[in-house]
Amino acid sequence: MRERVSDPADPRLHDYLRLRDTSLRRKLETAEGLFIAEGEKVIRRAAEAGFTPRSFLLAERWLDSLADVLDAWPEVPVLVVTEAFAEEVTGFHVHRGALGSFHRRTRHSLDDLLGMRRLVVCEDIVDHTNVGAILRCAAGLGWDGVLLAPRAADPLYRRAIKVAMGAVFSLPWARLEHWGSDLDRLREAGFTTVAMALREDAVTLDEAAARVGDGKIALLLGTEGAGLSEHWLGQADLVARIPMQHGIDSLNVAAAAAVACYVLNPDAR
Repeated sequence: MRERVSDPADPRLHDYLRLRDTSLRRKLETAEGLFIAEGEKVIRRAAEAGFTPRSFLLAERWLDSLADVLDAWPEVPVLVVTEAFAEEVTGFHVHRGALGSFHRRTRHSLDDLLGMRRLVVCEDIVDHTNVGAILRCAAGLGWDGVLLAPRAADPLYRRAIKVAMGAVFSLPWARLEHWGSDLDRLREAGFTTVAMALREDAVTLDEAAARVGDGKIALLLGTEGAGLSEHWLGQADLVARIPMQHGIDSLNVAAAAAVACYVLNPDAR
């Protein structure tokens, strides 16, 4: 179903309108059960992970390289556009004119992840770029999954998916249902919770790794500004920090996640 589209009012473009309007997209994508994959690699990874496409918005240059993906769903509309027209519809410079709209579905729950050994747990990290980077770090450094507090950013938002380079499709992740009490469930499942924070009683990551050993570990990461809440810090088994120099007190949360995931996972070294 490959058709050229040049009218911005075409109803088939509905999924791709104003992709930079975060508040609009949050409402639209959640209400209508969709997410947007940007770029050839991310489109391919979404398809390979088993997500079902609603439509594709492609510049002509991508028709051949994505032919196997398109042929797998011959009934799905392929809207062929110029790159300039794609930018007009979406409101930003599309990555070389390749977008796919996919049906959103929840694939994992907290219960599914409690049987794993190494989890990253994000409390209220609202920046989509940071959430995507954390997912990519966790996947690349051998962690088993990511848990997100109820108010954390959406891993299936376009920007998060792009930064994660598709890791959001391969690495199990789930939402916590109860911000105040779900850390107790991690403890009951045998996890040692290690919170990243700048506190006087914080141990270095090397010390934390030595204490945890080969046991199950949940790495707690807080918001970009204020860090972890006192409630979560009070429930942590250990508080850890990254030793810093030259007057710098901390790293961006995604950079800190990469360092911590490496140090706390001996299999990554």
